[in-house]
This record gives sequence, structure tokens and C-alpha cells, in this order.
Amino acid sequence: MKAPAKSLLQLAGAPLDPSPLDQAALVLIDCQREYTEGKLPLVGVAAAIDEAARLLDLARRNKMPIFHIVHHGKPGGALFPPDGPTGQIVSVLSPRDDETVIPKSLPNSFAKTTLDAALKTAGRPQLILGGFMTHMCVSATAKAAVDLGYRTTVVAGATATRDLPDPLGGQMPAEQVHRGALVALADRFAIVVPGVDAWAR
Repeated sequence: MKAPAKSLLQLAGAPLDPSPLDQAALVLIDCQREYTEGKLPLVGVAAAIDEAARLLDLARRNKMPIFHIVHHGKPGGALFPPDGPTGQIVSVLSPRDDETVIPKSLPNSFAKTTLDAALKTAGRPQLILGGFMTHMCVSATAKAAVDLGYRTTVVAGATATRDLPDPLGGQMPAEQVHRGALVALADRFAIVVPGVDAWAR
């Protein structure tokens, strides 16, 4: 009988518990209206935003450093206009005055941004990630975080994505893209938990 598959983290004996709230910063990635009313509607985005709101509330109640990443497209471009309505953060996740907003132009939230420096100033060696899209900016950020020495937890219920064209034919449903991205992250790059209830145990 074939043995159950194990992740690289399991094989290495690494801890699999979610990042402790008193050691982590919350990073919410691209929670913008482009995904709710723009040209990139996501499957399950309403439920993901609801879970992201629960995550944000958890971080605020525990006085965690909170960073809102916003993608800035080119002025006048088709996606994520910096000054247009779809480039704005959804209202339920609006930053408070004491929370940091960091713009980016690439999938990786660390690339050409101040995020790494801000996290080091905050003194938090672990990250909790939510946002959009699962296979794109969330994945790119979690992978880059490993290179920079951070331990990361991804909250699956606070992420979502969309159907994608399959280069080998047809298209892949969003549910498969989402699940596949999370499975790949959980192999080595991040602890993946279903939702905020992971910190209630």
C-alpha cells in the first residue's frame, strides 16, 4: 500500500502550527474593488472578503502590526487604476489611520516596496497573509517571504482566485487553481490554515 504523501515541511520536522499572533504581522494583499466590481471578478470573493474581515478584526484586537498592500496599475490602464474606483480597497477592509498602506506594481509584495523594511521595524519575524489572488500575488509574496527569512501562515478562506486558461487545453476552474496554489505553498513555503478559527484552538 502506498504511503500517504508528505510535504517537505513534514519531512523536515518543521512546526506546522499557525504563526503566533504576538510574533506575526498581518499582510492583506490587493483587497481591491477590481476583484469585486472590476474586470477581474473572482470566484468566492464575497466569502473570502468576509473571512478577511474576521482576520482583520482578530489582528486589531490583538494589536498586531497591519499592512494593506494595494496593486497600482498604470495610470489610465485597464486594471487597478491608482485613482479609479476599482483600484480602491473594499470598504469593509478599509485601513485605519494607524495601519500601513503600501503600493506595489509587481505580484511579489516585497518587490520594489517598503514592506520588508517596515516589517523589520515592527520586529515581527512571522507573517499572516490573506488577499488576492491565491495563485498570483499571495503565492508570490509567500514564496519571497521564505527567501527573506519570514515564517508565513496563509489563511485559505481569506483568499480567492478565478478560472484560468489551461495552456495544455481548455481551462482550469477557479476552485482547482485555488486548491493547487495552496497545496504548493503548504509543501514548503507556508503553513496553510482554513480560516481564522485556527487561532481559537
